[in-house]
Amino acid sequence: MTLSDYLNTMKDRRAAVLGLGVSNRPLVELLLDAGADVTVRDGASRQALGDIVPGLEARGCKFVLGDGYLKDIDADVIFRSPGIMPHEPGIEKAVEGGALLTSEMEAFFEVCPAPIFAVTGSDGKTTTTTVISEILKAAGRTVHVGGNIGTPLLDRADAIHPEDAVVLELSSFQLMTMKKSPSRALVTNVAPNHLDKHRDMDEYVDAKRNIFQNAPHPEVVVLNADNDITRSFAKSAGEGVRYFSRRDIVENGAYCRDGVIFCSLDGKPERIMDAADIFIPGQHNVENYLAAFALLYGLVPVEAMVNTARTFRGVEHRIELVRELRGIRYYNDSIASSPSRTRAGLRSFREKVILIAGGKDKGVPFDPLGEDIVEHVKVLVLTGLTADKIEKAALDAGFTGPVIKKADFKEAVLAASSAAEPGDTVLLSPACTSFDRFRNFAERGNYFKEIVMELQ
Repeated sequence: MTLSDYLNTMKDRRAAVLGLGVSNRPLVELLLDAGADVTVRDGASRQALGDIVPGLEARGCKFVLGDGYLKDIDADVIFRSPGIMPHEPGIEKAVEGGALLTSEMEAFFEVCPAPIFAVTGSDGKTTTTTVISEILKAAGRTVHVGGNIGTPLLDRADAIHPEDAVVLELSSFQLMTMKKSPSRALVTNVAPNHLDKHRDMDEYVDAKRNIFQNAPHPEVVVLNADNDITRSFAKSAGEGVRYFSRRDIVENGAYCRDGVIFCSLDGKPERIMDAADIFIPGQHNVENYLAAFALLYGLVPVEAMVNTARTFRGVEHRIELVRELRGIRYYNDSIASSPSRTRAGLRSFREKVILIAGGKDKGVPFDPLGEDIVEHVKVLVLTGLTADKIEKAALDAGFTGPVIKKADFKEAVLAASSAAEPGDTVLLSPACTSFDRFRNFAERGNYFKEIVMELQ
Protein backbone atom coordinates (compact mmCIF):
# COMPACT_ATOMS: atom_id res chain seq x y z
CA MET A 1 0.00 0.00 0.00
CA THR A 2 1.33 3.45 -0.91
CA LEU A 3 0.85 6.58 1.16
CA SER A 4 -1.68 7.82 -1.40
CA ASP A 5 -3.61 4.56 -1.14
CA TYR A 6 -3.68 4.84 2.64
CA LEU A 7 -4.82 8.44 2.61
CA ASN A 8 -7.57 7.60 0.10
CA THR A 9 -9.05 5.29 2.75
CA MET A 10 -9.33 8.28 5.09
CA LYS A 11 -11.49 10.44 2.82
CA ASP A 12 -14.69 11.56 4.59
CA ARG A 13 -13.82 9.49 7.68
CA ARG A 14 -13.88 10.99 11.17
CA ALA A 15 -10.32 11.03 12.49
CA ALA A 16 -9.43 11.86 16.09
CA VAL A 17 -5.79 12.79 16.56
CA LEU A 18 -4.82 12.48 20.22
CA GLY A 19 -1.94 14.80 21.06
CA LEU A 20 -0.54 17.51 18.80
CA GLY A 21 3.12 16.66 19.31
CA VAL A 22 5.94 16.59 16.78
CA SER A 23 4.92 13.37 15.04
CA ASN A 24 1.21 14.18 14.84
CA ARG A 25 1.46 17.64 13.29
CA PRO A 26 2.40 16.39 9.81
CA LEU A 27 -0.23 13.67 10.27
CA VAL A 28 -2.99 16.25 10.79
CA GLU A 29 -1.93 18.04 7.61
CA LEU A 30 -2.01 14.77 5.66
CA LEU A 31 -5.46 13.86 6.96
CA LEU A 32 -6.85 17.28 6.11
CA ASP A 33 -5.36 17.03 2.61
CA ALA A 34 -7.03 13.62 2.23
CA GLY A 35 -10.46 15.04 3.01
CA ALA A 36 -10.83 13.51 6.47
CA ASP A 37 -13.02 15.09 9.16
CA VAL A 38 -10.24 15.80 11.70
CA THR A 39 -10.55 16.57 15.40
CA VAL A 40 -7.41 17.19 17.43
CA ARG A 41 -7.67 16.34 21.13
CA ASP A 42 -4.92 17.55 23.44
CA GLY A 43 -4.60 18.15 27.16
CA ALA A 44 -2.79 21.45 26.57
CA SER A 45 -4.54 24.79 26.41
CA ARG A 46 -5.13 26.71 23.20
CA GLN A 47 -2.54 29.24 24.30
CA ALA A 48 0.06 26.56 25.00
CA LEU A 49 -0.34 25.05 21.51
CA GLY A 50 0.34 28.43 19.95
CA ASP A 51 -0.10 29.70 16.42
CA ILE A 52 -0.69 26.30 14.84
CA VAL A 53 -4.30 26.18 16.10
CA PRO A 54 -5.80 29.05 14.05
CA GLY A 55 -4.08 27.81 10.90
CA LEU A 56 -5.50 24.31 11.26
CA GLU A 57 -8.94 25.64 12.20
CA ALA A 58 -8.94 27.67 8.98
CA ARG A 59 -8.56 24.36 7.14
CA GLY A 60 -11.53 22.82 8.92
CA CYS A 61 -9.77 21.07 11.80
CA LYS A 62 -11.68 20.98 15.10
CA PHE A 63 -10.14 21.00 18.59
CA VAL A 64 -11.01 19.56 21.99
CA LEU A 65 -8.45 20.92 24.47
CA GLY A 66 -7.63 20.89 28.17
CA ASP A 67 -9.16 18.73 30.89
CA GLY A 68 -11.52 16.10 29.58
CA TYR A 69 -9.98 16.02 26.11
CA LEU A 70 -10.35 12.22 26.00
CA LYS A 71 -14.05 12.20 26.90
CA ASP A 72 -16.77 11.32 24.37
CA ILE A 73 -14.43 10.54 21.48
CA ASP A 74 -16.60 10.25 18.38
CA ALA A 75 -14.45 8.95 15.53
CA ASP A 76 -14.00 6.21 12.98
CA VAL A 77 -10.20 6.19 13.40
CA ILE A 78 -8.17 7.28 16.44
CA PHE A 79 -4.50 8.21 16.00
CA ARG A 80 -2.86 7.96 19.41
CA SER A 81 0.24 9.90 20.42
CA PRO A 82 2.82 7.58 22.08
CA GLY A 83 2.50 9.47 25.36
CA ILE A 84 -1.23 8.68 25.65
CA MET A 85 -1.88 5.18 26.91
CA PRO A 86 -4.36 3.00 24.98
CA HIS A 87 -6.07 1.90 28.21
CA GLU A 88 -7.32 5.42 28.99
CA PRO A 89 -11.07 5.00 29.70
CA GLY A 90 -12.12 7.43 26.95
CA ILE A 91 -10.07 5.54 24.36
CA GLU A 92 -11.29 2.14 25.48
CA LYS A 93 -14.91 3.30 25.30
CA ALA A 94 -14.44 4.62 21.76
CA VAL A 95 -12.79 1.37 20.63
CA GLU A 96 -15.62 -0.66 22.17
CA GLY A 97 -17.94 1.54 20.11
CA GLY A 98 -16.21 0.52 16.88
CA ALA A 99 -13.39 3.05 16.46
CA LEU A 100 -10.09 1.80 15.01
CA LEU A 101 -7.12 2.64 17.25
CA THR A 102 -3.84 3.29 15.47
CA SER A 103 -0.96 5.79 15.37
CA GLU A 104 1.25 7.73 13.01
CA MET A 105 3.96 5.07 13.39
CA GLU A 106 1.54 2.20 12.72
CA ALA A 107 0.34 4.00 9.59
CA PHE A 108 3.97 4.36 8.49
CA PHE A 109 4.49 0.61 8.83
CA GLU A 110 1.52 0.14 6.48
CA VAL A 111 3.00 2.28 3.71
CA CYS A 112 6.79 2.05 4.06
CA PRO A 113 8.26 0.54 0.85
CA ALA A 114 11.75 -0.14 2.29
CA PRO A 115 12.96 -2.70 4.84
CA ILE A 116 12.62 -1.50 8.43
CA PHE A 117 15.28 -2.07 11.07
CA ALA A 118 13.72 -1.42 14.47
CA VAL A 119 15.29 -1.12 17.91
CA THR A 120 13.66 -1.15 21.32
CA GLY A 121 14.84 -1.72 24.89
CA SER A 122 15.11 -0.03 28.25
CA ASP A 123 18.60 1.40 27.64
CA GLY A 124 20.88 2.00 24.68
CA LYS A 125 18.13 2.42 22.07
CA THR A 126 19.24 5.79 20.73
CA THR A 127 22.94 5.00 20.39
CA THR A 128 22.27 1.56 18.91
CA THR A 129 19.72 2.95 16.45
CA THR A 130 22.15 5.66 15.37
CA VAL A 131 25.04 3.19 15.05
CA ILE A 132 22.91 0.93 12.83
CA SER A 133 22.02 3.88 10.61
CA GLU A 134 25.68 4.95 10.38
CA ILE A 135 26.81 1.44 9.42
CA LEU A 136 24.14 1.21 6.72
CA LYS A 137 25.22 4.60 5.36
CA ALA A 138 28.85 3.43 5.35
CA ALA A 139 27.66 0.41 3.34
CA GLY A 140 26.20 2.75 0.70
CA ARG A 141 22.51 2.65 1.65
CA THR A 142 20.24 5.69 1.73
CA VAL A 143 18.95 5.69 5.30
CA HIS A 144 15.87 7.25 6.90
CA VAL A 145 15.90 7.48 10.71
CA GLY A 146 12.74 7.97 12.76
CA GLY A 147 10.55 6.81 15.61
CA ASN A 148 11.70 8.23 18.92
CA ILE A 149 14.57 10.01 17.17
CA GLY A 150 14.94 11.77 13.86
CA THR A 151 11.87 13.24 12.21
CA PRO A 152 8.33 11.95 11.50
CA LEU A 153 8.44 9.75 8.41
CA LEU A 154 4.82 9.20 7.38
CA ASP A 155 4.59 12.38 5.32
CA ARG A 156 7.91 11.46 3.65
CA ALA A 157 6.99 7.90 2.75
CA ASP A 158 6.66 8.68 -0.96
CA ALA A 159 10.33 9.78 -1.01
CA ILE A 160 11.52 6.44 0.41
CA HIS A 161 12.58 3.86 -2.17
CA PRO A 162 12.53 0.05 -1.87
CA GLU A 163 16.34 -0.13 -1.94
CA ASP A 164 16.65 2.34 0.97
CA ALA A 165 16.76 1.42 4.65
CA VAL A 166 14.55 2.73 7.45
CA VAL A 167 15.94 2.61 10.99
CA LEU A 168 13.50 3.21 13.84
CA GLU A 169 13.85 3.58 17.58
CA LEU A 170 10.57 2.37 19.07
CA SER A 171 9.37 2.96 22.61
CA SER A 172 7.17 0.65 24.64
CA PHE A 173 4.35 3.17 24.15
CA GLN A 174 4.63 2.98 20.36
CA LEU A 175 4.81 -0.82 20.42
CA MET A 176 1.79 -1.46 22.64
CA THR A 177 -0.69 -1.44 19.77
CA MET A 178 1.68 -2.20 16.88
CA LYS A 179 0.19 -4.65 14.36
CA LYS A 180 3.19 -5.22 12.06
CA SER A 181 6.79 -6.21 12.67
CA PRO A 182 9.95 -4.78 11.07
CA SER A 183 12.23 -6.67 8.69
CA ARG A 184 14.87 -6.93 11.42
CA ALA A 185 14.19 -6.35 15.12
CA LEU A 186 16.52 -5.75 18.05
CA VAL A 187 15.84 -5.64 21.80
CA THR A 188 18.81 -4.10 23.64
CA ASN A 189 17.64 -5.11 27.15
CA VAL A 190 14.58 -4.93 29.39
CA ALA A 191 14.66 -3.55 32.93
CA PRO A 192 12.04 -1.71 35.02
CA ASN A 193 11.18 1.56 33.27
CA HIS A 194 8.19 3.83 32.64
CA LEU A 195 6.30 2.24 35.51
CA ASP A 196 4.71 5.62 36.14
CA LYS A 197 2.83 5.05 32.85
CA HIS A 198 2.47 1.31 32.40
CA ARG A 199 -0.01 -0.51 34.62
CA ASP A 200 2.65 -3.01 35.68
CA MET A 201 5.95 -4.57 34.63
CA ASP A 202 4.18 -7.30 32.67
CA GLU A 203 2.53 -4.74 30.41
CA TYR A 204 5.89 -3.07 29.82
CA VAL A 205 7.59 -6.38 28.96
CA ASP A 206 4.74 -7.37 26.64
CA ALA A 207 5.08 -4.07 24.79
CA LYS A 208 8.78 -4.70 24.17
CA ARG A 209 8.07 -8.25 22.99
CA ASN A 210 5.56 -6.86 20.50
CA ILE A 211 8.40 -5.64 18.26
CA PHE A 212 8.64 -9.12 16.71
CA GLN A 213 5.31 -10.84 17.36
CA ASN A 214 3.29 -9.52 14.43
CA ALA A 215 3.10 -10.64 10.84
CA PRO A 216 5.12 -10.66 8.77
CA HIS A 217 7.66 -11.98 11.27
CA PRO A 218 11.14 -10.42 11.17
CA GLU A 219 13.80 -12.36 9.30
CA VAL A 220 16.22 -11.56 12.15
CA VAL A 221 15.47 -10.93 15.84
CA VAL A 222 18.45 -9.90 17.98
CA LEU A 223 18.22 -10.42 21.74
CA ASN A 224 20.55 -9.61 24.64
CA ALA A 225 21.81 -12.97 25.94
CA ASP A 226 23.05 -11.30 29.13
CA ASN A 227 19.58 -10.04 30.09
CA ASP A 228 17.20 -12.61 31.59
CA ILE A 229 14.03 -11.03 30.19
CA THR A 230 15.24 -10.54 26.63
CA ARG A 231 16.81 -14.01 26.56
CA SER A 232 13.40 -15.44 27.46
CA PHE A 233 11.91 -13.79 24.36
CA ALA A 234 13.62 -16.40 22.17
CA LYS A 235 10.80 -18.88 22.84
CA SER A 236 8.39 -16.78 20.77
CA ALA A 237 10.77 -15.00 18.38
CA GLY A 238 10.83 -17.52 15.55
CA GLU A 239 13.77 -19.09 13.73
CA GLY A 240 15.82 -15.99 13.00
CA VAL A 241 17.04 -15.39 16.56
CA ARG A 242 20.52 -14.00 17.08
CA TYR A 243 22.13 -12.94 20.33
CA PHE A 244 24.74 -10.48 21.50
CA SER A 245 26.77 -11.00 24.66
CA ARG A 246 29.71 -9.61 26.59
CA ARG A 247 29.81 -12.74 28.75
CA ASP A 248 29.38 -15.80 26.57
CA ILE A 249 30.12 -17.16 23.12
CA VAL A 250 27.01 -17.28 20.92
CA GLU A 251 26.50 -19.45 17.84
CA ASN A 252 24.46 -16.82 16.02
CA GLY A 253 25.12 -13.14 16.64
CA ALA A 254 27.99 -11.16 18.16
CA TYR A 255 30.09 -11.52 21.29
CA CYS A 256 33.20 -10.18 22.99
CA ARG A 257 35.93 -12.54 24.13
CA ASP A 258 39.19 -11.36 25.75
CA GLY A 259 38.66 -7.87 24.39
CA VAL A 260 37.97 -9.03 20.83
CA ILE A 261 34.59 -8.76 19.07
CA PHE A 262 33.45 -11.74 17.00
CA CYS A 263 30.41 -12.31 14.83
CA SER A 264 29.11 -15.81 14.22
CA LEU A 265 26.52 -17.57 12.11
CA ASP A 266 25.80 -21.27 12.62
CA GLY A 267 28.71 -21.53 15.02
CA LYS A 268 31.30 -20.18 12.54
CA PRO A 269 32.99 -17.17 14.20
CA GLU A 270 34.71 -14.31 12.40
CA ARG A 271 37.03 -11.90 14.18
CA ILE A 272 35.72 -8.37 13.65
CA MET A 273 37.81 -5.94 15.74
CA ASP A 274 39.32 -5.15 19.12
CA ALA A 275 36.70 -3.69 21.45
CA ALA A 276 39.26 -1.08 22.55
CA ASP A 277 39.16 0.40 19.03
CA ILE A 278 35.56 1.57 19.46
CA PHE A 279 35.78 5.37 19.51
CA ILE A 280 33.10 6.10 22.13
CA PRO A 281 33.99 4.87 25.63
CA GLY A 282 32.21 2.53 28.02
CA GLN A 283 31.26 -1.13 28.24
CA HIS A 284 27.66 -0.20 27.48
CA ASN A 285 28.85 1.10 24.11
CA VAL A 286 30.61 -2.20 23.46
CA GLU A 287 27.19 -3.77 24.02
CA ASN A 288 25.57 -1.26 21.66
CA TYR A 289 28.02 -2.23 18.91
CA LEU A 290 27.61 -5.94 19.59
CA ALA A 291 23.85 -5.48 19.17
CA ALA A 292 24.23 -3.52 15.93
CA PHE A 293 26.78 -5.98 14.53
CA ALA A 294 24.51 -8.94 15.34
CA LEU A 295 21.64 -7.28 13.49
CA LEU A 296 23.63 -6.38 10.36
CA TYR A 297 26.22 -9.15 10.07
CA GLY A 298 25.97 -10.84 6.69
CA LEU A 299 23.97 -7.96 5.25
CA VAL A 300 26.71 -5.31 5.10
CA PRO A 301 30.49 -5.52 4.62
CA VAL A 302 32.46 -6.01 7.82
CA GLU A 303 34.54 -2.99 6.80
CA ALA A 304 31.47 -0.77 7.15
CA MET A 305 30.92 -2.03 10.70
CA VAL A 306 34.55 -1.60 11.73
CA ASN A 307 35.03 1.84 10.16
CA THR A 308 31.88 3.13 11.85
CA ALA A 309 32.97 1.82 15.25
CA ARG A 310 36.37 3.46 14.89
CA THR A 311 35.12 6.86 13.77
CA PHE A 312 31.56 7.51 15.03
CA ARG A 313 31.78 10.13 17.78
CA GLY A 314 28.52 9.32 19.55
CA VAL A 315 25.01 10.68 19.94
CA GLU A 316 24.29 14.19 21.16
CA HIS A 317 23.30 14.21 24.85
CA ARG A 318 24.83 10.75 25.40
CA ILE A 319 28.11 11.17 27.37
CA GLU A 320 28.82 14.13 25.10
CA LEU A 321 31.97 16.09 25.93
CA VAL A 322 30.82 19.71 26.08
CA ARG A 323 34.12 21.40 26.89
CA GLU A 324 37.23 21.34 29.04
CA LEU A 325 37.79 24.46 31.13
CA ARG A 326 40.70 24.94 33.54
CA GLY A 327 41.37 21.22 33.50
CA ILE A 328 37.73 20.31 34.27
CA ARG A 329 35.78 18.24 31.74
CA TYR A 330 32.02 18.67 31.39
CA TYR A 331 29.92 15.83 29.95
CA ASN A 332 26.26 15.97 28.88
CA ASP A 333 24.42 12.67 29.42
CA SER A 334 20.92 14.18 29.51
CA ILE A 335 19.50 11.23 27.58
CA ALA A 336 20.05 9.10 30.72
CA SER A 337 16.45 9.29 31.89
CA SER A 338 16.50 6.11 33.99
CA PRO A 339 18.71 4.88 36.85
CA SER A 340 20.12 2.06 34.71
CA ARG A 341 21.28 4.51 32.06
CA THR A 342 23.01 6.66 34.65
CA ARG A 343 24.67 3.58 36.14
CA ALA A 344 26.07 2.70 32.70
CA GLY A 345 27.26 6.27 32.22
CA LEU A 346 29.06 6.34 35.56
CA ARG A 347 30.88 3.14 34.70
CA SER A 348 32.29 4.78 31.55
CA PHE A 349 34.71 6.84 33.64
CA ARG A 350 37.79 5.52 35.38
CA GLU A 351 37.83 8.34 37.91
CA LYS A 352 35.11 9.36 40.33
CA VAL A 353 32.93 12.13 38.91
CA ILE A 354 30.89 15.05 40.14
CA LEU A 355 27.39 13.87 39.27
CA ILE A 356 24.39 16.12 38.59
CA ALA A 357 21.18 14.08 38.86
CA GLY A 358 17.46 14.43 39.47
CA GLY A 359 14.26 15.21 37.62
CA LYS A 360 10.83 13.61 37.37
CA ASP A 361 10.22 10.13 38.77
CA LYS A 362 9.41 7.21 36.43
CA GLY A 363 8.32 4.92 39.23
CA VAL A 364 11.63 3.01 39.12
CA PRO A 365 13.58 2.41 42.37
CA PHE A 366 16.87 4.28 42.84
CA ASP A 367 18.40 1.72 45.24
CA PRO A 368 20.73 0.10 42.64
CA LEU A 369 21.90 3.56 41.56
CA GLY A 370 22.99 4.23 45.14
CA GLU A 371 25.59 1.47 44.89
CA ASP A 372 27.11 3.01 41.76
CA ILE A 373 27.12 6.46 43.35
CA VAL A 374 29.24 5.04 46.18
CA GLU A 375 31.61 3.46 43.66
CA HIS A 376 31.86 6.18 41.03
CA VAL A 377 30.84 9.58 42.47
CA LYS A 378 33.03 12.12 44.25
CA VAL A 379 30.40 14.84 44.79
CA LEU A 380 26.65 14.34 44.33
CA VAL A 381 24.66 17.36 43.13
CA LEU A 382 20.89 16.89 43.13
CA THR A 383 18.03 18.90 41.68
CA GLY A 384 14.44 18.34 40.62
CA LEU A 385 11.56 16.41 42.16
CA THR A 386 13.57 13.27 42.86
CA ALA A 387 16.46 14.89 44.73
CA ASP A 388 15.44 13.50 48.12
CA LYS A 389 14.88 9.98 46.76
CA ILE A 390 18.28 9.82 45.08
CA GLU A 391 19.96 11.24 48.19
CA LYS A 392 18.33 8.54 50.33
CA ALA A 393 19.43 5.79 47.93
CA ALA A 394 23.00 7.10 47.99
CA LEU A 395 23.18 7.45 51.79
CA ASP A 396 21.54 4.06 52.35
CA ALA A 397 24.23 2.53 50.12
CA GLY A 398 26.95 4.15 52.22
CA PHE A 399 27.87 7.26 50.24
CA THR A 400 30.04 9.54 52.41
CA GLY A 401 30.90 12.26 49.92
CA PRO A 402 29.38 15.74 49.78
CA VAL A 403 25.72 16.02 48.75
CA ILE A 404 24.61 19.37 47.33
CA LYS A 405 20.91 20.03 46.64
CA LYS A 406 19.72 22.97 44.55
CA ALA A 407 16.14 23.58 43.50
CA ASP A 408 17.18 25.56 40.44
CA PHE A 409 18.81 23.60 37.60
CA LYS A 410 21.30 26.33 36.71
CA GLU A 411 22.32 26.72 40.34
CA ALA A 412 22.94 22.97 40.47
CA VAL A 413 25.26 23.15 37.45
CA LEU A 414 27.10 26.14 38.92
CA ALA A 415 27.44 24.33 42.25
CA ALA A 416 28.95 21.32 40.49
CA SER A 417 31.39 23.60 38.71
CA SER A 418 32.36 25.29 41.97
CA ALA A 419 33.01 21.92 43.60
CA ALA A 420 35.27 20.78 40.76
CA GLU A 421 39.05 20.98 40.72
CA PRO A 422 41.49 20.58 37.81
CA GLY A 423 41.40 16.96 36.68
CA ASP A 424 37.76 16.47 37.71
CA THR A 425 34.83 15.40 35.53
CA VAL A 426 31.38 17.00 35.87
CA LEU A 427 28.68 14.72 34.50
CA LEU A 428 25.02 15.56 33.93
CA SER A 429 23.34 12.14 34.04
CA PRO A 430 19.93 12.72 35.64
CA ALA A 431 18.56 9.15 36.04
CA CYS A 432 15.11 10.73 35.59
CA THR A 433 12.93 12.29 32.93
CA SER A 434 13.10 16.01 32.32
CA PHE A 435 9.39 16.69 32.53
CA ASP A 436 9.43 18.48 35.89
CA ARG A 437 10.91 21.53 34.15
CA PHE A 438 11.83 20.78 30.52
CA ARG A 439 9.89 19.54 27.50
CA ASN A 440 12.35 16.72 26.86
CA PHE A 441 15.87 15.48 27.54
CA ALA A 442 17.26 17.41 24.55
CA GLU A 443 16.04 20.74 25.92
CA ARG A 444 17.59 19.84 29.29
CA GLY A 445 20.88 18.86 27.67
CA ASN A 446 21.01 21.98 25.52
CA TYR A 447 20.41 24.18 28.56
CA PHE A 448 23.21 22.37 30.41
CA LYS A 449 25.55 22.99 27.47
CA GLU A 450 24.53 26.64 27.35
CA ILE A 451 25.34 27.07 31.04
CA VAL A 452 28.67 25.25 30.70
CA MET A 453 29.71 27.31 27.67
CA GLU A 454 29.06 30.50 29.65
CA LEU A 455 31.41 29.46 32.47
CA GLN A 456 34.56 31.56 32.76
